[in-house]
Amino acid sequence: MKKLITFALAATMLAACTNNPVPQNKSFMDLARQRYAVREYAQTPIGQTKLDSILEAGRLAPTARNVQPQHIYVLQSPEAIAKINELTRCAYGAPVVFLVCFDTDSVWTRNGSNSGDMDCSIVGTHMMMEATELGLGTCWVKYFDPEEVATAFELPANHKPSFLMPCGYAAETSKPSDKHFLRKPLSETVTYK
Repeated sequence: MKKLITFALAATMLAACTNNPVPQNKSFMDLARQRYAVREYAQTPIGQTKLDSILEAGRLAPTARNVQPQHIYVLQSPEAIAKINELTRCAYGAPVVFLVCFDTDSVWTRNGSNSGDMDCSIVGTHMMMEATELGLGTCWVKYFDPEEVATAFELPANHKPSFLMPCGYAAETSKPSDKHFLRKPLSETVTYK
């Protein structure tokens, strides 16, 4: 019986990780189960309406003291994609790469630290989940040199790169990594006091 339950759970989790959009009125948990880090993309262009929806989801994200320090560069021209591919091997052939930065002049600061990366992370999570709902794949990427990227794209000095997010339709051969299904039990990550 235990093997049957384990098999059923694994089959349910695998079915949740498809490249299809989540049907409307699905729960957040359904969306969270469907999302995985896509590292292989089809070269199908993303329509402007979908890009606008992803960017709007990021705009709606909460930030510290609501200062909204994020600035997102949408890398999609052949020149921009070629440039980002020279700077990281982790653009994975995506037709669009979001370069998510924070404005050091407007970020909330306290006790010598700032909320820039945290704010960008919240913004990015909103964007990632909206992309998943729209049937697109994404991958969170921190494997790049922020200074090299800032120089290559001639960013203003106050725009600090936080992370990259390749985005596009997952290739037919794309699948979640083996690590995707490894989740610690709540008992190892949560403590009630």
